[in-house]
Amino acid sequence: MGLLTLKEDRPTPKAVYNWRVYCSAAVASFAACMIGYDSAFIGTTLALPGFIDEFRFDQLESKEKNLISANIVSLYQAGAFFGSFFAYASTHYLGRRKSLFVASAGFILGAGLMLGANGQRGLGLIYGGRVLAGIGVGACSMIVPIYISELSPPAIRGRLVGLYELGWQVGGLVGFWINYGINLHIPPSHMQWLIPFAVQLIPGGLLFIGAIWIKESPRWLIANGHRDKGISNLCWIRNLPTDEIYIVEEIGFIDAEIERYKREVRAGFWGPFTALKKPKVRWRFFLGSALFFWQNGSGINAINYYSPTVFKSLGITGTNTGFLTTGLFGVVKTVLTIVWLLWLIDRLGRRNLLMIGAAGGSICMWIIGAYIKIAKPEDNVTSTPPPAGIAAIFFFYLWTAFYTPSWNGTPWVLNSEMLDVNTRSLGQASAAASNWLYNFLISRFTPQLFDALGYGVYFFFASLMILSIIFVFFLVPETKGVPLEAMDRLFETKPVWRAHSKIMDSLREEEQEWRQNVDGADLGHDAKFNATIEQHENV
Repeated sequence: MGLLTLKEDRPTPKAVYNWRVYCSAAVASFAACMIGYDSAFIGTTLALPGFIDEFRFDQLESKEKNLISANIVSLYQAGAFFGSFFAYASTHYLGRRKSLFVASAGFILGAGLMLGANGQRGLGLIYGGRVLAGIGVGACSMIVPIYISELSPPAIRGRLVGLYELGWQVGGLVGFWINYGINLHIPPSHMQWLIPFAVQLIPGGLLFIGAIWIKESPRWLIANGHRDKGISNLCWIRNLPTDEIYIVEEIGFIDAEIERYKREVRAGFWGPFTALKKPKVRWRFFLGSALFFWQNGSGINAINYYSPTVFKSLGITGTNTGFLTTGLFGVVKTVLTIVWLLWLIDRLGRRNLLMIGAAGGSICMWIIGAYIKIAKPEDNVTSTPPPAGIAAIFFFYLWTAFYTPSWNGTPWVLNSEMLDVNTRSLGQASAAASNWLYNFLISRFTPQLFDALGYGVYFFFASLMILSIIFVFFLVPETKGVPLEAMDRLFETKPVWRAHSKIMDSLREEEQEWRQNVDGADLGHDAKFNATIEQHENV
């Protein structure tokens, strides 16, 4: 199996690592292409000469221009914040798959509205379309990670959820380079800025069509009274028959977890809200939200949405040069995301990635800020950056190399897997909404931060990255390879930095004992289900 196998929590048939599970995750990840494309194209589109001329940005004062730009960018995040919570109700009543239909349809409608804007009508349709499209992507950001985590075998769960992050980066890469090519080959005009807005419809349409093919989450179906359909979907995804011991055991895990939470939490729409009375549930909700605080505290979304501003502060001038540098930034992120999902996330683990990425990224930010303070590149503009400026650009790309395989996608993986079946949807809604809230604050106030702090912006982000290391080491346990149904035990194990090894050793011992008991008995199919449920309830 080579690259496609990893250390497993239990013996796993080769058939489980099949094309169906990878393709299902890839189709759902078209949602991330929508999000990634927006994060890349919107900032550079606002800098296109055609957009500036049509909406008379060149006639505005700097503060007024910054305010309008910030409003256009941040309304998307504001819509996404509410979309994350709307998706909780949608996934509860409609399921994961149908909810993706609804969310992608909303995004397509919003993207279509933006195409109606022009100099005479003003920016109203762009504002309204940004909000509606934001609601769609906010819903998708809640639905897709939990959908993928629920259909994933534990050993490759990080990799499959990582496809969501890869989709984000591929969308971003397309967004960066489309505007570079447009600025190079299409003269300033209405069409120049309309094309990048129209391209949004492609990933939205692919998700809408792809949702016809993918299967509903087996865990959601079983938890909501559609047991036969859930088992059928699980067997299709795993490419195994219903009497295969791996399937029997997995359904036993799911049944035991559902029954336990029906007793302890209470099933239904409001059940997860009542679960928030428990400190251990509130704690994981807090961790999920805090991870996105630290992610945005790295400065990534300030760079994503305002890359021309960032590169200008490093002394890079000219629209094409700025776009080219931004495009290379997107290439670096995409390549490193592939390395992250194929190798790092399920081998090096979540905790180590976050701490290494924060440490290296912080050092780079301190160096970049020091260069800007000393050299003042914006006040000493030259046709080509001086050697010190080239070094600063190098450290910017080195920061990208540290950030991308760590904080870029790992918080999404952690949030998709660390909650139980009854609180997973609400928890993911909370985490996604937190991401969009922090994203909104960063995108709304980044222009003002650069005006007020200058080089201090880099020191600010560098300091936050140092604090994130302390947070992760003491509070976030490693989750790689741990079955979803064992997450409660993982988070109750102390100390945090040793919890993973203790849980994995315990699970392997229980697996070995259970298989010996089942294999030594003459049990029928139903008896195997009952034995599995009883054994996991006792655990």
